[in-house]
Amino acid sequence: MADRLGRHLRDLRVSVTDRCNFRCPYCMPRELFGPDHAFLPRAEILSFEEIERVVRAAAALGVTKVRLTGGEPLLRRDLERLVAMLAAVDGIDDLALTTNGSLLAGKARTLRAAGLSRVTVSLDSLDEAVAAAMNDARVPLRRVLDGIDAAVAAGFHPVKLNTVVRRGVNDHGLVDLARYARERGLIARFIEYMDVGTTNGWKLDEVVPAAEVVRRIDAALPLEPVGANYPGEVASRWRYRDGSGEIGVIASVTQPFCRTCTRARLATDGKLYTCLFAAAGQDLRALLRGGATDQELTAALAAIWRGRSDRYSELRATRAGPADRIEMSYIGG
Repeated sequence: MADRLGRHLRDLRVSVTDRCNFRCPYCMPRELFGPDHAFLPRAEILSFEEIERVVRAAAALGVTKVRLTGGEPLLRRDLERLVAMLAAVDGIDDLALTTNGSLLAGKARTLRAAGLSRVTVSLDSLDEAVAAAMNDARVPLRRVLDGIDAAVAAGFHPVKLNTVVRRGVNDHGLVDLARYARERGLIARFIEYMDVGTTNGWKLDEVVPAAEVVRRIDAALPLEPVGANYPGEVASRWRYRDGSGEIGVIASVTQPFCRTCTRARLATDGKLYTCLFAAAGQDLRALLRGGATDQELTAALAAIWRGRSDRYSELRATRAGPADRIEMSYIGG
């Protein structure tokens, strides 16, 4: 099943909560997500059973990869139960989780036992002060590092690290992060700072191009390019010439990959988005709670994907994309 640009649906990202215990300025700046911020009421959040129905419908259309996101997904109570439910869905052979790592130490083994395939941890700096400035949460960096160690000990391999790179904020620590990951058998992935949503004060001059990231790491730890693992992989891969591992760079701003995008995103309240930079989604919750059959749900999902034509990152320079965009904390990264 292809959309209007010939892109096939293969990946579904599922946001299980809009809540987070971090307040990263590029995602949930504290001045806008403060103590009085109104998160979604429980009744408006999809249940595990509803999420499972959407995943089964997506699998029937060719989805093989599901990633659980948030907010911070480990804030969702009994997440291990959802993991076990989704791991049992026919056709889903890659079930992953993206987390800030602060709660991972106490959850890694149970998540692995429930059937989780992979873990990605957000880690923007190894410097305590820089990390604190970037997560604005008073969560010790050690807690995140302990979560990474716990994931490795639980058998997740390789654990990936996601670093959002902002010029003048954390870009001076790129080599340290690369070296930290290499020494532990992890894969560091460096992400260009993106204009997701409308609240993070994004400026183009704060973007460190992926090509520059590669040059700076290569100068200290020589690299060579590697081919993609699969069609539609968003990270460009580079391996160390001495064979000691690899890094990835995600260049949504300077090298858009819209034409090979295979992802859909299910928000916490059941709206389906076909682009990270979308202004509006399609309401699947109404179908789920309105008595729709599995066949009707699958048909609705198919119709949404077939009508897809978005390519925001390619249009960013022309300002032809939507001015109002959904926030990353609501849709997942």
